Amino acid sequence: MALVDDPMMDEAGFRISEATAGDFFALLKPRVMSLVVFTAFVGLVAAPVTVNPLIAMVAILAIAIGAGASGALNMWYDADIDAVMSRTVNRPVPSGRILPGEALSFGLVLSVLSVMTLGVLVNWLSAALLAFTIFFYAVVYTMWLKRSTPQNIVIGGAAGAIPPVIGWAAVTGTVSLESLVLFLIIFLWTPPHFWALALFKSDEYAKAGIPMMPNVAGQASTRRQIFAYALILAPIGVLPWVLGFTTAGYGIASLVLGAGFVWYAWKVLRMADDDRVMKPAKALFAYSLLYLFAIFAIYLADSVVGRALAIGGA
Repeated sequence: MALVDDPMMDEAGFRISEATAGDFFALLKPRVMSLVVFTAFVGLVAAPVTVNPLIAMVAILAIAIGAGASGALNMWYDADIDAVMSRTVNRPVPSGRILPGEALSFGLVLSVLSVMTLGVLVNWLSAALLAFTIFFYAVVYTMWLKRSTPQNIVIGGAAGAIPPVIGWAAVTGTVSLESLVLFLIIFLWTPPHFWALALFKSDEYAKAGIPMMPNVAGQASTRRQIFAYALILAPIGVLPWVLGFTTAGYGIASLVLGAGFVWYAWKVLRMADDDRVMKPAKALFAYSLLYLFAIFAIYLADSVVGRALAIGGA
């Protein structure tokens, strides 16, 4: 029998994992997962159909598991670059709490489980959209775009924008213009949100070898692009009201929120090239999170209240 000197090795010479349930939960990227679940829930509730509560619960659970699977696969593949960035170095895989093979297996099992659950118990259109989202995030974005082009966030943002479409499809079996508008809001929100982060984390991205926009095109170009996206996003955020999907309450709120986004982006545009504190970029990053949550929360409230009033007036 072999002697085992390393407490982390078993008698056969294999490394023993000491991962806890909390480590595996962290592997799911819970903050990202919560945003995915929320936007999917908005798409599900906003759909103009009577929702079976059990079907809705199953759909949201499957979408949450699928989002977590994407996070696990991302952490498995990105362990090398996560290990050199301060904001990611303590993630379960680079810190050594979870073995790479465990993360990969966990992500693959959850991927199959989430897609099959959604397909068998809800419908196969929503399951196909979820499968595409997992593949796009884990393979197209993580394995290809992220390390090869400064447009990684622009193209890869499609994965994070699909959840409200999945939620809509889960209860209607279709994809509508309204759900695609929700997709478009998130899709256009993603570049300025992440480029604001990249501005004050550019040194870390450079160290990790990730071609984020500030590292490739420079800060001045990135700031201009952030402002351009803000100018496009602001009116798109109002589009649901313009198209008659919501009431004027949502329209006014989205106008105010969009104006705020443009204002913060303008402050980023006016930043000095040698600004090391980057307060405007940090402020925009924080506001962008508030913007997306508020837009979807107001959209949700508008849908629920509008439906209640319609039922009451019937």
